[in-house]
Amino acid sequence: MKKTFPMLMALGTAGALALSGCAGGSAAPADGSSAPVKIGFFGFAASNSFAQGTFSGVKKAAEANGATATFVDGNFDGQAQAQQITDAVTSKQFDVMIVQANDNLVVKQPLENAIKAGITVVIEFVPVGDNFDTTEPQIEGAISIVDPPVGNGKGLATMGLDACKQVSGECEVAYMEGNPALPLDNARTKAVLDTLATGSNVKVLPKVTGGYTQDDGRKAYQSIVQANPGVDVIIGSTQAIAGAWEAGGKDTEIKFVGNGASIQAVDHVRNGDWFGIWSIDVLKDGETAAEYGIKKHRGEDVALATAESSLGVNNGLGTKEALDKANFVSGYNE
Repeated sequence: MKKTFPMLMALGTAGALALSGCAGGSAAPADGSSAPVKIGFFGFAASNSFAQGTFSGVKKAAEANGATATFVDGNFDGQAQAQQITDAVTSKQFDVMIVQANDNLVVKQPLENAIKAGITVVIEFVPVGDNFDTTEPQIEGAISIVDPPVGNGKGLATMGLDACKQVSGECEVAYMEGNPALPLDNARTKAVLDTLATGSNVKVLPKVTGGYTQDDGRKAYQSIVQANPGVDVIIGSTQAIAGAWEAGGKDTEIKFVGNGASIQAVDHVRNGDWFGIWSIDVLKDGETAAEYGIKKHRGEDVALATAESSLGVNNGLGTKEALDKANFVSGYNE
């Protein structure tokens, strides 16, 4: 079974935070008891600022609903995270589990067991299952609030095509894929390239691996411009795009599109350095995941499938105009 560790698009790092919690008044669970709802947030890693930004939203909703929230550190390890879920089911530690899957397949069975045990399960950001083109839950009974890689790839390419509208004549576009070893990244890459191919004035250049660091982005940029000095648009993770932009110099006419919405990436777009970013709102995503989990635990009806792009800016298409209009504030550092 292949692991798909999703350090995929906007997962910058920050100082590690240990298990964190919050509490408010009382939120009556479905069984009628007066104990506050206990939420376990199984995040990518406590050292990851993207996960911590999402957890901030979880805590906000927990506090508003008299619930408690605890960060369970997955440490970017799919097998360890699956065991954490299994242990929490056995100990009945949580009423609600919100899961950012470090491995989209290995956690599936433990989460199915959690639902059988009466625990409310919310899948957040990474779809759990082998379909990367749906927001629908792939575990019966789960809530899915995710950013499907195929939709993400189409969105990135759409911004690339929009950027090409500002180019006279043929528009050369390069895609810096994340990690070609990950099935999740493969699905995103195919969606990007297939969508770019629909552009009438677009020449899609051979893809390169840009990864998820500035150093990898700089190297990928050098490879691109050496082989294609006339490149007009470059798309990649925000970390890689940051490296490429620095390597190209602030006066470059290349239009950059980044996959992620960190504080730094938002600033680059609003300052005019980059053309656009994929603008999901991690705070809102975490808040919505917790709200839906609490409501379902109480026996209320909630939406079972939500695309995180619908909770962000302009359905994910974060151009300068869209970010300025929304006065968007990011929830995490890169």
